[in-house]
Amino acid sequence: MAGEERAVREASEKASATGKMDHVTELITGEAVALDIRVARLASRAVALLLDMLFQFSLLNFVLWLAGMTSLIADDAISAGLTIVLVVLIVVGYPAAFETFTRGRTLGKMALGLRVVGDDGGPVWFRQALLRALAGFVEFWLFVGAPALICSLFNQRGKRLGDVFAGTIVIKDRVPPSALLGPVAVMPPHLAGWAASLELSQVPDGLAMTARQYLSRFWELLPAVRDAMGQRIANQVLARVSPPPPPGFRPEVLLSAVLAERRRREEWRLAQRRRPAAGVPRHPSVR
Repeated sequence: MAGEERAVREASEKASATGKMDHVTELITGEAVALDIRVARLASRAVALLLDMLFQFSLLNFVLWLAGMTSLIADDAISAGLTIVLVVLIVVGYPAAFETFTRGRTLGKMALGLRVVGDDGGPVWFRQALLRALAGFVEFWLFVGAPALICSLFNQRGKRLGDVFAGTIVIKDRVPPSALLGPVAVMPPHLAGWAASLELSQVPDGLAMTARQYLSRFWELLPAVRDAMGQRIANQVLARVSPPPPPGFRPEVLLSAVLAERRRREEWRLAQRRRPAAGVPRHPSVR
């Protein structure tokens, strides 16, 4: 295991040394699992920020108009207080609320396919989103983004000050177009016959969940890490099923076939439980 992990890391370092443009970092999850993910580039983050600020400026213009209308019918102090509250909500509350309730995305990040996650790869909490928003007010609204730019250039993970304070990182979240042809938990037609004959009773739920999580994050991993991890998980799954698979199929395709067949049998069992118990025939492929 240690030798395989070392080989994976060496392959990742070699890929980055060949001049690939994607900035990659390693996150340690709460289960102590190392995941190599693609960090959002500075340019994409800047465009997302520009979209967010355009939206905020539109709201601020409306607030100024509303304050002007309020001053005609109310005291100036009330108008000024209302203006301050609304400006704070727009400048600080908007990014904090969106990143909390959309699990790390603002409107700009949604448009660019970005997401804010914790340093452990988990979703951001309100405290982290609020810290990022408060730091963002200083970085972007007071100093026109200079602190954020300098910090991002000198930080290995491209973090701005808000990310450093909050313990967060911005990653690429959008699935590439090639993912439409990628591995998902559906049955590959050429493996349907093999999968129908499988003995799956020895596959534990934890291992099946690991395989499902791997497939769901397939396109977020580096190719070298993706292949090594897929082969390792496939070996563990195939060691618990029989008969062995036909040769020539990639690990993620085999895992997809096993999971799809496992889900099909579970759905069949659930359907049988809803029927009267008497006279229900046993499905020949359920083992």
